[in-house]
Amino acid sequence: MAADTLDVRTLSIRIVMIAILVLLLGKAFHLQVVSDTWRTRADGVGNSQIDQYPARGLMTDRNGKLLTINEPIYQVELTYNQFERRAAEFDTTKFCQLLGITRDYFEGAIPEKWGGKYSPSKPFTFLANVSPDVYATFQENLFQFPGFSASLRSSRNYPHTVAAHLLGYMGEVSQRTIDRGGGRYTGGDYHGISGLEYQYEAALRGEKGSRLVYRDRLGREAGEVLDGALDVNATVGTDLITTIDLDLQEYGEELMVNKIGSIVALEPSTGEILSMISAPTYDPRSLRIGRDRGRMFTRLQNDTLQPLLNRAINGKYPPGSPFKTLVALIAMQTGTLTPDRGISCAGGFTSGGRVLLGCHSHPYCTNVEDAIAQSCNAYFVTAWLENINRYGSLTPEKGLDEFNHYLYQFGLGNKLGVDFPGEIAGNVPTSKYYTDRFAEDQFWRAIWIRSLAIGQGEYELTALQTANFVAAIANRGHWYTPHLVKQVQEGNEGLARTVTAQRHDIDIDREYFETVVRGMRKTVTEGTARVADVPGIDICGKTGTIQNTHGDHSSFVAFAPADDPKIAIMVYVENGGFGGSVAAPIASLMIEKYLNGEIAENRKWVETRMLEKDMTRRGESTIRVK
Repeated sequence: MAADTLDVRTLSIRIVMIAILVLLLGKAFHLQVVSDTWRTRADGVGNSQIDQYPARGLMTDRNGKLLTINEPIYQVELTYNQFERRAAEFDTTKFCQLLGITRDYFEGAIPEKWGGKYSPSKPFTFLANVSPDVYATFQENLFQFPGFSASLRSSRNYPHTVAAHLLGYMGEVSQRTIDRGGGRYTGGDYHGISGLEYQYEAALRGEKGSRLVYRDRLGREAGEVLDGALDVNATVGTDLITTIDLDLQEYGEELMVNKIGSIVALEPSTGEILSMISAPTYDPRSLRIGRDRGRMFTRLQNDTLQPLLNRAINGKYPPGSPFKTLVALIAMQTGTLTPDRGISCAGGFTSGGRVLLGCHSHPYCTNVEDAIAQSCNAYFVTAWLENINRYGSLTPEKGLDEFNHYLYQFGLGNKLGVDFPGEIAGNVPTSKYYTDRFAEDQFWRAIWIRSLAIGQGEYELTALQTANFVAAIANRGHWYTPHLVKQVQEGNEGLARTVTAQRHDIDIDREYFETVVRGMRKTVTEGTARVADVPGIDICGKTGTIQNTHGDHSSFVAFAPADDPKIAIMVYVENGGFGGSVAAPIASLMIEKYLNGEIAENRKWVETRMLEKDMTRRGESTIRVK
């Protein structure tokens, strides 16, 4: 009985063992013959990390209108080592047809030399900006092209044709950027190259994530490592709410079509830049990343009107007659000029019976207000000379240095600190400069450099600096650091952080600012800028006609309303002639558009005349000037 029980137990164990063996053999057969899962892993060349690109932060105008957008786009990548192994059987003709490229492009996209950001064993961008439609067909045939893969990217685009200089453009990172990026960039990544795209790159780009995948011997994905347990999610870029008013920017660029120059408009109470225009300009979409970008960039570079130059922040101009407002302020503050002083003008500033600096015909200026309204050269040369020579005409150095001390308080001669790349300081000449310049004479006299009194000579200001000192006058003695970003939407939660600008106070009494403001108001109502008068808006302004060999430049500065300034503006039109003929009408239209939202019917003729004004000598340009 016991033996029978033992035999049954032994038989059961054998049956179980045989069953387990059959299951194991069956599973092995399934894995090795039926399923290709492990065969694929066996063919793998190891693990590969795939970057997960975040959506780039968006930019909007001050009213929430989008200035940038992100579009889903694919890029084709090539790992050359995997392609080279099977290059002999590669169907180049079919490959090019599927992607819509030429054989020349195919051959040119493969580096002739390896090194830097190009490695034959690592994927690099072979073709950027492949549309979803093209990719759909290409993806179906991807298995035929060893070494090639594709990834989904977010491509930067711009919904409007304006603000190209302001927004900037994107480009592929250089090896230097990769080396200095602390691991944030790899070959084929894109980053901001100019404008706000560059200035706020660290915030806009977000943080890349990563996926770990198995790859087979053809470079194809063969599954996720540990079912994605080691993957890192990407962090979206920070959104920026800019200070720009899109409608005002569009209108200003339209007014500056076929003109050369710049416009900068500020909100005096905050330092927020409402509009920053450089003309001629270009469509920002023309430099988005793609195969036509290089050709378009070359055309812009070769254009004689220099549309790539940002004249609003990099152009250096003599300020001209708007500078007279500063001469009046400084002279009154230091006591060498009183608000009610009259100075005669016999066709210009005279000395020794000779006219040393001419002036236009105008009524006698009985006080500072009249002198500003009539823009009298004789008045301000006299006031400036007396101020510079107040310690003696033989020692003008101290007077000029003290005069400059006030100019520096207005932000002249220095960078203002705007949140924008490439700002220049301009030039405010010092007494040392003239001592060195006239070293052979062993001395110099203020009358030798009298053109400084009317904002010419060695003075060089940017349009931003000029608009900023006008904002300081509008505020009656202080200004805020100009800036282009109003709020920052931080993190994935979108928490808003408001940007607060630093306040800068000027050591000049408010009563003298009020005198200058009244003079600027009279400039518009009864002086050199009557064309800029807008019924219902108290505009204060100052014209400028800057002498130039190839045609005088036209400038105008203004703010409005007089007692509660919402906008300060500077318009500079190269070779535009008299300040009241082109710059003043443009500025008044911009102010009216911003404050009223539209141009009144009785001023449509001014708008039409400015829109039709062509001052670019079109024959010199190789592209349409916008």
